[in-house]
Amino acid sequence: MSATIRFLGAAGTVTGSRHLLEFSGRRILIDCGLFQGRRQIRRRNWEPFPVSADSLDAVVITHGHLDHVGYLPRLVKFGFRGPVYANAATAEVMALVLRDSARIQEEEARHANRHGWSRHTPAAPLYTSAEAEQALNLVITVSEGAAIDLGAGVAAHYVDAGHILGSRYLKVRFSGGRTVVFSGDVGRYGQPIIADPKALEAADFLVMESTYGGRTHGAGDSLSDLAEAVNDTVKRGGVMVIPAFAIGRTQNITYLLRELARSGRTPSLPTYVDSPMAISAVKIYVKHTQEHDLEARELADEGLCPIYGQPTYFTRSVEESKAINRVDGPAIIISASGMLMGGRILHHLMRRLPHPQNTLLFVGFQPQGSLGRRLLEGAKSVTMHRKRIQVRARVTHINKLSAHADEPELLRWVSRVKQAPRETFLVHGEPSGSKALKQAIEARYGWKVCIPKHLERRRLDW
Repeated sequence: MSATIRFLGAAGTVTGSRHLLEFSGRRILIDCGLFQGRRQIRRRNWEPFPVSADSLDAVVITHGHLDHVGYLPRLVKFGFRGPVYANAATAEVMALVLRDSARIQEEEARHANRHGWSRHTPAAPLYTSAEAEQALNLVITVSEGAAIDLGAGVAAHYVDAGHILGSRYLKVRFSGGRTVVFSGDVGRYGQPIIADPKALEAADFLVMESTYGGRTHGAGDSLSDLAEAVNDTVKRGGVMVIPAFAIGRTQNITYLLRELARSGRTPSLPTYVDSPMAISAVKIYVKHTQEHDLEARELADEGLCPIYGQPTYFTRSVEESKAINRVDGPAIIISASGMLMGGRILHHLMRRLPHPQNTLLFVGFQPQGSLGRRLLEGAKSVTMHRKRIQVRARVTHINKLSAHADEPELLRWVSRVKQAPRETFLVHGEPSGSKALKQAIEARYGWKVCIPKHLERRRLDW
């Protein structure tokens, strides 16, 4: 049996993960994410899907981040009606993410129409809340350890990826034992709360993320870096604004802030978690203790919340979010989205960036061409909601808090593979990162490595 993979997203960019696996007349889509970052990349979300949506037999999800699941309602809008497979934790995370994404898009369309922000009249959301619910009605929860029947004698299994709650990589097994592995996003070793990724041991073909190819998160203690940023902001009497993914990063940051305050390394500051989705996610984290590592479990056994500790205020309503603008420092605001692609974080930045006592702390990857990347590269002013905002706040970044494996960790993840894959395809990375990881894998392991182009199809011959 032969098969093909067509790279419908995350090829040459870190977002829009969509990989089409075709065999024996079957079409299986691995992940179904939104494109984010530069405008020309985001426009792909509005283009017709490259294949007929109703020709897809199933979608299999690796984890619940927007760049892996956020296109599902759009796919349903185009006619997809097949099953969407996910494990229990991911299914719950995905429900939060899609509902929040639809709500934000509807809100932004209304604001654009009210204030004339859009180039289109009228502005419309990419999809609606009703369409998000249609997509969620297709989700089939996969029990831990169970096989996913993809048809024609082909089955898939989930393996822990250690990225966020519920994250898995996917091992697709064909007749004769041949395997194709899709890495999804590989997590870090030793991060709080989530267990380490399980090492890859075999693959005939490997589709592998390369987000941090060519880079390391750096030596040293992430707690020390975070403590330094917090204490510096306190000294200036300012407010620290942290853009963070509502799923995974927000929980990690609040966990670390708790540890700093408990140990006396920072003052116990009022912390505002301004993300309804992040607040709801905590219940999912507490529910799925099988996903936690020993350190988080021990805190729970002591009767302590493994995520929140210092004075933490949760804001769900728009009115509560607006009230944070009147908060004086020192204080901390954590809000989504982590890539500054929309949401409440933009309003906090408009309020805080012009003032030098404040800090903008990035704790995750910022794609090329994004607002976050421009700020990290030293922009003196930026445009948000068609207003020019001066940047006088301190802008800094802690790489070590990323939930993505860096290059040494990616090499560690594949180090137990005894026989080289016939071919490894590097995706989910900017061109420079993918190229650097390709060179590292070839130099260390001698594997055949390819960097596919957007929409390229590759044949897998056994």
